[in-house]
Amino acid sequence: MAYRVLITDYVWPTLDRERGVLEPHGVELIPSPSGDEETLARFAKGVDGIMTCFASVTPAVVRASDRLKVVARYGIGVDNIAVDVASSRDVVVTNVPDYCVEEVAEHALALLFACARRLARYDRAVRDKKWDSKVGMPLFRIHGKTLGIVGFGQIGKRVASKAQALGLNVLAFGPNLTPSQAHQFGCRAVDLTELLNRSDFVSLHLPLTPETASMFDRERFGEMKQGAIFINTSRGGLVDSDALAAALTSGHLAAAGIDVLPQEPPDWDEPLLNQENLITTPHVAFYSEESLAELQTRTAQAVACVLQSAMPESVVNAEVLARVKLREPGNG
Repeated sequence: MAYRVLITDYVWPTLDRERGVLEPHGVELIPSPSGDEETLARFAKGVDGIMTCFASVTPAVVRASDRLKVVARYGIGVDNIAVDVASSRDVVVTNVPDYCVEEVAEHALALLFACARRLARYDRAVRDKKWDSKVGMPLFRIHGKTLGIVGFGQIGKRVASKAQALGLNVLAFGPNLTPSQAHQFGCRAVDLTELLNRSDFVSLHLPLTPETASMFDRERFGEMKQGAIFINTSRGGLVDSDALAAALTSGHLAAAGIDVLPQEPPDWDEPLLNQENLITTPHVAFYSEESLAELQTRTAQAVACVLQSAMPESVVNAEVLARVKLREPGNG
């Protein structure tokens, strides 16, 4: 084989799709037995590429190979990759920026409905042999309520579209969102404080950056309406877990539905996980059989492109392109 590519971690049954794309280009896949830094750095020695799902591709891992040409993220966000170090070494970082939009939007709304209708509480009661409609009361009609979407990228826009079809009014906040852009999607652009003050449901769809880390703290949760419901299907690091637990314990928030946590898997003694009015799923919002096939294939295709000196579908660190010469698709 001409090339070696390290797979840091994956949560699907096999790497057959990746092999189907990469082996014809002379690529040998090397699955790591563990996602810890020491193991990854050891297995990264001499590799030409790295493909990563949730494991952290730290500076030490990036620096482990003097042959490294590409780090490809199985996903959208690249907060688990030392992009600055990769850029300094002229390593192309790729992602799949528009996959699983439908799945995450559906999951966010599934959590919203499950929280609003208190499905988990009723389910637990029935399994405990309690046939009692009162355990989840009071319940309120969802139709006509207001959903605030924090982060109005592709997923936020798709949530807005689906929510309006279900009878929700939608407010939107994004760092660069203009009133006219929001209006195109049937929403009203507001600042974050107004959104939190007015929304019955708040759904979070921002990337994790130094500026957004722990942005939902005690102060932000305090700005939300009494009895509101909080949904997070983006990144766990956006939320101060202790602050969310306190807002749920006090009853200021009626419920929360989260798919992501700052630490995954979590500390099982985490106070947040003991809240009766919390519904949580194990970072699975991205998943459907369709989205998984797309993710595996497109991530592998990005690696194949870079190794063949061709431009991949999406480059995160575009500044390296001035130094790394990649031909456009179809050119030679």
